[in-house]
Amino acid sequence: MQPAQNNLPVLTVSELSGGIKRALESNFSYVRVRGELSRVTHHRNGHIYTDLKDDSAVINTVAWRGTAVPFKLEEGLEVIVTGRVSSFPGMSRYQLIIESIELAGLGAILKMLEDRRKKLAAEGLFDEERKKTIPHFPHRIGVITSPTGAVIRDIIHRVTERFPLHIILWPVAVQGEGAAAQIVAALNGFNVLAADHPLRPDVLILARGGGSVEDLMPFNDEAVVRAVAASAIPIITAVGHETDTTLVDYASDLRAPTPTGAAEKATPVRTDLMQSLRQIAERKHISLRRALEAVRLRLRHSDSALLHPRRRLEQFMQRLDDLSVRFEPLLARWLMQRGQTLTQLSARLRPPVERFANARDNLAQRYARLTPALQNRLNRAQQHLESRAALLESYSYKNTLARGYALVMTEQGEIIKSVADARNQPVIQIQFADGIAAFKN
Repeated sequence: MQPAQNNLPVLTVSELSGGIKRALESNFSYVRVRGELSRVTHHRNGHIYTDLKDDSAVINTVAWRGTAVPFKLEEGLEVIVTGRVSSFPGMSRYQLIIESIELAGLGAILKMLEDRRKKLAAEGLFDEERKKTIPHFPHRIGVITSPTGAVIRDIIHRVTERFPLHIILWPVAVQGEGAAAQIVAALNGFNVLAADHPLRPDVLILARGGGSVEDLMPFNDEAVVRAVAASAIPIITAVGHETDTTLVDYASDLRAPTPTGAAEKATPVRTDLMQSLRQIAERKHISLRRALEAVRLRLRHSDSALLHPRRRLEQFMQRLDDLSVRFEPLLARWLMQRGQTLTQLSARLRPPVERFANARDNLAQRYARLTPALQNRLNRAQQHLESRAALLESYSYKNTLARGYALVMTEQGEIIKSVADARNQPVIQIQFADGIAAFKN
């Protein structure tokens, strides 16, 4: 016998959705679920939406902004999610609210790291051409590691033992939440220091002791790897044990198997340097002694080949006598030739008086020819001038005035050409042949 349906209470959609939500949250308030991530969506407000699936089922998940996510969520990763089951009444679906997430098993972690390594390698972050040379004689060493572990003590001890230098520690967490961000801040902090800043190191050591793959994850973080590759200061990495390799080891300029090994690669050995200097000084001394001996030997040979100064002087005196004997006949012959040349030249020269007389006669002849021609040109010029003066006189207006005409002008001397212009002038001047008369108008 079925119960009467009319006895069931009538619920609103909101009441039913709220009841389902309360039932889910009360029965599945804390669960751990293993599955594979798919359809990962990073919302612009910081929330992450993804699906968690296995071979036969899928559940929606959401990680609210601020949820600790120690690695980048990518499709295909196998993870273990811890959280609570709830529902989203607006779309009638249930979902898993993520409170923490971790990689499921070593295989998943290694796959994620390999994919990340290939991606960063394709960008060129691991190229050998980008790696910088570690300085042979650094003045300061910067160390980025935990301030309380054995790593920093081993580095300080090894540096002090080999070649005491100024060590600058930037303390960071080397595992767990927030470790990657602290390491990036330390790398950037050292690099922003000016080149002449007293705390800017010449080389950096990024180190930590051994641990599991999960413990070393901060050194596989993409942001840390990019900060190591972008560092202008050379970096030596020493993360984990000798067999451990993290992604920062590919991006760094040099990898050391252990933190102690990093200290050795960053510093020379003082005793070795002193021994090398002694050997160099000894080789220089031997070389200098051999050079001096060679010079002394050459001087000895040169001294045996040199003549005594007196003998040298006697040779010069004898050569001078020989030259003087050979030079005297040559000088006499040269003087005789020059005398003959002067005699010939003097015979060809005429007395100055005769030359002056010839020049005077030549000048008188030229003057006699020039005078009549000049007089003729003067006469022709005078006749031309007189004819032009007579023509100018014939054209003069004064001759017209002499025949009874007059010239009417303004007070300023301008010629008046019409009756109208004459009526407009207060004073009129009239020029006759014998003078000027002025009349008021």
